[in-house]
Amino acid sequence: MLSLAALLLAVNITYSPLVSYEISLAGNFGEPRPNHFHGGIDVKTGGVEGKAIYSIADGYVSRITVGIGGYGNALYITHPDGHTSVYCHLKSFAPRIARLLKRWQYQHQEYRADARFTPVDCPVARGQLVAVSGNTGASQAPHLHLEVHDSRTGAMLDPLDFLGCYLKDGLQPLGHGFMAYPQSGEGTFNGGGSKQTFAFTSHNLTRRFTAWGKVGFGVWANDYMEITYNRYGVRETALEVDGRRVFHSVVDGIPVESNRMVNSWGDYEHFLRYNVWYMKSFVEPGNTLPILSTDANRGIVDFNEKRDYHLKYILKDYKGNTATYTFTVTGTPTAIPAARRKDPRLLMRWNRTSVYSRPGMQLTIPIGMLPDDVELSPRVTPRPGGLSDTYSFASSSTPLFNWGELSIAVRKKVADPSKLYIVSHAGVDRFQGGTYKNGWVTGRLRELGAAYDIAYDDQAPTVNPVGQGAWSTSGVIRFGLTDSGSGVKTWRGFLDGHFILFEEVAKSPWVMCRLKDTPVARTGKVRRLTFEATDNRGNTRRFEAQVKY
Repeated sequence: MLSLAALLLAVNITYSPLVSYEISLAGNFGEPRPNHFHGGIDVKTGGVEGKAIYSIADGYVSRITVGIGGYGNALYITHPDGHTSVYCHLKSFAPRIARLLKRWQYQHQEYRADARFTPVDCPVARGQLVAVSGNTGASQAPHLHLEVHDSRTGAMLDPLDFLGCYLKDGLQPLGHGFMAYPQSGEGTFNGGGSKQTFAFTSHNLTRRFTAWGKVGFGVWANDYMEITYNRYGVRETALEVDGRRVFHSVVDGIPVESNRMVNSWGDYEHFLRYNVWYMKSFVEPGNTLPILSTDANRGIVDFNEKRDYHLKYILKDYKGNTATYTFTVTGTPTAIPAARRKDPRLLMRWNRTSVYSRPGMQLTIPIGMLPDDVELSPRVTPRPGGLSDTYSFASSSTPLFNWGELSIAVRKKVADPSKLYIVSHAGVDRFQGGTYKNGWVTGRLRELGAAYDIAYDDQAPTVNPVGQGAWSTSGVIRFGLTDSGSGVKTWRGFLDGHFILFEEVAKSPWVMCRLKDTPVARTGKVRRLTFEATDNRGNTRRFEAQVKY
């Protein structure tokens, strides 16, 4: 008997474009970004909202999310071949789908939604109108972000593997330069022990380089298409040394749990300084990205002979357009600078759970959270009269692959310990959660370079009515929501005790309800309006007013 996976693979369905005009991309799959790969393709919508979006294949609406992560309004359509297409930053949904969502929101009395559906709830056909494009969520400008997932594992796949035949691309990738990474205490490049960058002034560099010992390499490259001026990530990269492949990457699928490993494959430190990604052609020991493969030396080249080594980069895009870049490195015996000795008390290991403690604080980094061993540079900033001191663990941004745990002791008694939480400071303050137990608050962290301390929030959010005098005539009710502490978590509205849905107003601190869109019928009488907003520490603010409706 065939397994479910085999049956799904046996299904042959047809994919078609999601828009009715020529597809032009603002971004492609797998482009490196801080803390994540770009998980799909960004389809241009002419800089405006309101473009019709169609299902790319037969299937059914399996999930709708609203206000979850950076997707804004997002629609998930599961297809019978084992894939799910995801349409993000939407302005609105097709009427039937919108009714499905609104029914869920009213049943759960919640605007923010993660609604799941069965195959019989809302089937859709290939080419059927399912949504209207927008600019919701973390979108910086109107466009449609499309992802394709493995329905079973959730892994992100390249949508061009399904829609690539509808794109025109005759341009090859362009290499801008390479970086040499002498391994600390084990190698030199051009006589130095620090990483160095060199421009690709031609496809075949005539300049000779020297090296001795172990050296890794990285490449800065982009892909391009004729139809736009945008630049994209490179689908496939290979590094050969004397005709032998030492590194190979094919960016065609990213497991969700590996997303933050982009900071290890890409030179994150260099990106923060220069806004340019050099992608390493070697793999750090804690990086398990399945799209990367190397020789037995993890892609690191050992220059241990007095001779010329011939290096070649091969860059390919989805369409197979290929560019090559070559340069020669001469093995030249050179004194290798000794590696700086690291303090074992501050060393967090990539291959085991590491704990760092100081009076009043404990940091735990589970196994698998680091690309390599990291030496902490901890700092304690006193906060006289505060609930705790402030702690940081790195002098610059140092992200983990996933969550670590941070516990901080509370220095003085508070009226309600359940209102305590950990806050991070790195440009903006962020709520890190926290549970109080026996004088300690334990929360989580993913960034060693931020500063952390304990905060207390027993103040409810602020609810400001907007244009209250016109509510009865317009039938539109607006509130401004702010919270200076743990942040607004949820809100609910009621008219004469009946739940009414307040939706976020995109790119604003407002929420809004159009009374005509609610199940409450107009009577022309004075009604009692109740609105509640709750923050992340359970503090609730209630606003009451009368509305004629």
